[in-house]
Formats: sequence, C-alpha cells, structure tokens
Amino acid sequence: MAPARTTGSSITRALRVVEAVAAAGDGVTAKAIARRLGAPLPTVYRALGTLVEEGYLVRLHDVRGYGLGYRVAELHRGLTDQVRPPASVRAILHEVHTAADAAAYLAVLRDVDVVVAYVDDCAEHPRPDPMRVGEPTAPHAIAAGKVLLADMRPGRLAELITRTGMPRLAPHTVADRRALDRELMRIRSDGAAVEVEEYQPGVAGVAAPVRGPGGEVTGALGVSVTRAEFADRRWELERVVRQAAARMGATGPRPE
Repeated sequence: MAPARTTGSSITRALRVVEAVAAAGDGVTAKAIARRLGAPLPTVYRALGTLVEEGYLVRLHDVRGYGLGYRVAELHRGLTDQVRPPASVRAILHEVHTAADAAAYLAVLRDVDVVVAYVDDCAEHPRPDPMRVGEPTAPHAIAAGKVLLADMRPGRLAELITRTGMPRLAPHTVADRRALDRELMRIRSDGAAVEVEEYQPGVAGVAAPVRGPGGEVTGALGVSVTRAEFADRRWELERVVRQAAARMGATGPRPE
C-alpha cells in the first residue's frame, strides 16, 4: 500500500490519523496507523494523544487500540443541521413518501457539491444504499443531481465534474461527458430527470426542480424505487414529484 499524504502541518498529520482510524475501524493500533500513513511512530503517538484528549478519538482498552471519538459525531450532526430543510419542506417529503410508496429525498447545491439535505424513507421503501444525509452524492448518476447539474452555468458545471469525476456506479451510469451533456439538455427541456440503474443496481427514480420565487432552482426533489416498480409506475411517480416540487418551491428548501 502506498503511503498516504502525511506532509504538512501537525494539523494535517492529525487529520490523516483520524482518517486512518476511520478507515481501519475500532481497535486499530498506533503501529498499524504509522504503517498505513508511512509516518514515524512517535509522531503518530503525539497526534493520538492530542486527538484523544480533544475527543476526536477514543482509546479502546478492551481491544487495545483506537476508535473514532464522539466529537466526530457532533461535527456530523452539525453539518446535517446546516443543510436540514424547514419543517414545511420535510412535511412535503413525508407526503411524497406516503403518496408514492417510495423513498423521497431533497438534494441541494452546497458550493460546488450536490448534497443530500433530507430523506424520508422506511423499511418498506428504503433509500438507495449510497445515499447519506449531509454528504455529497454522485450528481451525474442520481436524478436529483442531474436536475441541479442541468441548471448550472457551463463553467460551474465543468468545475463540479472535474472535482467529482464521472465514476461508473451501476450498470447504466452515464460516464461520458458528451452523453451527460445531451441528457442535461433533455432535462432542461422536459423539466424532470430520470435514472434507471445509474446510481445503484436495481434502483430507479425521478426528480424535479424546486424553484424559488424568482424561478431559480434552489433544490431538487426525487423519489427512488426498484427498477421493476419504476417500469410500472414511472408516470405516476413523475406526476407526484412534479406537483410536490411546485408546492415546495412556495416554501423554499432553505435550512432552518
């Protein structure tokens, strides 16, 4: 394994230690972290001591190693709170979930990342496995992401695609830029985006833009179902999503 990035300040080295612990899981030892990072063991011990003291890591005596600390969870909760839409928008997403018998979600643009702001799902109608609230999603592969890409200026779109790439996530992921551009043109014309086994195998969905008072796209509302369900219910799902997105636009998917 090639050494990870370890150059730079003590802050950078500490962050690399946190990343190594997150990747390895509970019980990773200082020696294992040092090997993973290609860093001197005394340097790793110093970083571990500070990170444990500050609550970003914990020393797990039962397994004689380290694990992520609870401050990390606090940071993640802070991020999800920042992108969390108001109660009125969450209520609409719940209505969509119930009416469509599908997982409903809202995606928003956060700088140059398409981020999942909220998901309303259940055991019977689960979200796609890769979807995490408060985290960037693959905009070229998921319906709501494509809605947001379709509204971007060319320069910003190019910047986002350069940063994220276009990895092939499922059997039908659009991984060619020219093919994506053609699809975005169609989305601008149709006012909705579709995905069929592009984000996750066996999963399909549709999304529509949420527009603010001035007509600007402020988010994208989508639903996800199995591919088989989508084949039977595509137009019903699209109708529910379009109507709900129009209602949501009057409220605005702004964080609380």
